[in-house]
Amino acid sequence: MKNFDRKKHWETIYKTRPLNEVSWFEPVPKTSLDFFKQFQVSRQAKIIDIGGGDSLLVDHLLDQGYCDLTVLDISEAAIERAKERLGERASMVKWIVADAATFQPDEKYDFWHDRAAFHFLTQEQEVSNYLGIAQKSICPNGILVIGTFSEQGPEKCSGIEIKRYSEDAMTKLLNAFFEKIRCITVDHQTPFSTIQNFVFCSFRKLNTA
Repeated sequence: MKNFDRKKHWETIYKTRPLNEVSWFEPVPKTSLDFFKQFQVSRQAKIIDIGGGDSLLVDHLLDQGYCDLTVLDISEAAIERAKERLGERASMVKWIVADAATFQPDEKYDFWHDRAAFHFLTQEQEVSNYLGIAQKSICPNGILVIGTFSEQGPEKCSGIEIKRYSEDAMTKLLNAFFEKIRCITVDHQTPFSTIQNFVFCSFRKLNTA
């Protein structure tokens, strides 16, 4: 997989498959929205959705009055689809086309959300880069939520290998700079009526100042 072109792969996916024909589609991203409710995230909080693609999470957050939203995805096609869907409301969102393992944020975030992007980083250096970016880019006491395939989940997604995580494995990766709050497992039913088991973990950034 050394010569694998991740960006090209995802551009092709988003140019050829409708929103409701990808395995990660959720009409209502209930698990993600529940985390916002659980942590009583301020409507003025700086929020970033990593690998948000054309997910409907941003629509629901706008509906709830959140006003400082950033969506990052490696695929420009995904971002353009989301913008087209949102119409005039797209101007209320900051859009970043970048690889989650290499992008350079120019601001800090209160709430970092990642559903099913992190597990596509299968190389140790990519994982290290991602965690370094998150550590630098999340405000002290800010919240990090990551959802990945669990150890009972699929080994591949969209034709490529992923890295599955347990609660313990996720916690060990992050415990240098983040305190685990809670992990849950969730069964996601795909549009094809198959089940994918996820583990979602929430963390609080340690205030090391």
